[in-house]
Amino acid sequence: MKDEFWTRGVLGLAKRMIIGVDIGGTTIKVALLDELGNIIAKTQIPTPVPEGEDAIIHQMAATIDQLMEEHGFSKEETYGIGIGVPGPVDIETGFVYEAVNLGLKDTALKAKTEALTGLPTYVENDANAAALGEMWCGAGRGTDNLIAVTLGTGIGGGIIIDGKIVHGVKGVGGEIGHVTVNPDGPLCNCGKKGCMERYGSATAIILGLEKAAMEGRSMYLAKQLAEKGSLTAKDAFDAAAEGDSAAQEVIDQAAFYTGFGLSHIANLLNPAKIVIGGGVSAAGDVLFKLIRKSFDTYTWKIAAESCEILPATLGNDAGVIGAGWLVKQAQVM
Repeated sequence: MKDEFWTRGVLGLAKRMIIGVDIGGTTIKVALLDELGNIIAKTQIPTPVPEGEDAIIHQMAATIDQLMEEHGFSKEETYGIGIGVPGPVDIETGFVYEAVNLGLKDTALKAKTEALTGLPTYVENDANAAALGEMWCGAGRGTDNLIAVTLGTGIGGGIIIDGKIVHGVKGVGGEIGHVTVNPDGPLCNCGKKGCMERYGSATAIILGLEKAAMEGRSMYLAKQLAEKGSLTAKDAFDAAAEGDSAAQEVIDQAAFYTGFGLSHIANLLNPAKIVIGGGVSAAGDVLFKLIRKSFDTYTWKIAAESCEILPATLGNDAGVIGAGWLVKQAQVM
């Protein structure tokens, strides 16, 4: 099977392929992949969260069937389906303990998908899937020891050691956003205080900007808030570029605590790369240099010198590509 898989890829025939799925609270992304992780075709549909878990799974299966038909693939030409889902997962059974954003709880996602599609199915946490995607085809390529971090509405993460995701006993290994970086910090949605997520996420940055605007510490931000009715993380970097000191303080704090939190993980695991994605990472060097400075300050020198901190490169495709890796790993390697 392995020989056939790779030979077809070399010949460029793409007669057998992998299906990668990323189920999010807003959209379900589906992609057809070749054996190298290249996307042959992709689509997305709104996630029917209000209609419940069966509707989500049925819509996903129907979208897979439609995409395969549109591009001339049959199920006999498909190795299987990989799915990333936002919640802790039992990797062996494909059982989703809970995915709050989807309204899933105690869901046999693997079994239900296989019953609908007739295809072998593999399920993983979405942040872990994105990490696998970056390892396979993105900024993490070339190493099998890396940490992937997503700075978005919250902070997600995946830890890969020797090519394998760290899951933990209940599938919550790699919850980087809930590393405590300040025991006296603000309350997090998880119930603890001072999580990294409460400093480095887009949500935390926006709260800092709004506070500065309402306290009169930034006329720039106050004007933006009055005109637009809300602020974004991008506004912090735009304001700082205009010399706004309050915005710069918010950025400095976010970068400091992000680098500080990552230093703990690097001291424990000694990764070759830390790959950072998500909307906040779009700020580029201005943010990465500050994170690197904090990271280097608190990371043991030998671990810091052997670790690159890089922007993720796959964007919104990381999840479906990483989900595809689950199939490749199970079916081929």
